[in-house]
Amino acid sequence: MATTNELTQVPGAVAGFTFSPSGQLLDSDIKPGNHELDESTLEMLAHICVANLAISNMQAVGWEKSSELKGFNPVEGFTFVCLDVSVVARGNKAIVLINQNADYDKAFEALAD
Repeated sequence: MATTNELTQVPGAVAGFTFSPSGQLLDSDIKPGNHELDESTLEMLAHICVANLAISNMQAVGWEKSSELKGFNPVEGFTFVCLDVSVVARGNKAIVLINQNADYDKAFEALAD
């Protein structure tokens, strides 16, 4: 399992964090010089990750039950894209990326470890 420090080594990453099933921040690493990010912001992002993963799973179950399309469930992760930053989440881990330098594929791979 990748540590939060290892998560911050992904190109474009400014923070990595882990969270509980209820969205409580368990561990985090913020790269120096990223004054916009703090533990409070990461805790809010952890809650957003839990909520979005739950909603994604609900939608995947619904799509599979209401259509002949299969393979949506279980949802492994998602990317939440904002104007300047994105959050890539998988399982109980996430990475905050600066969009301009982000490598989303490497982020998703790092979260699989």
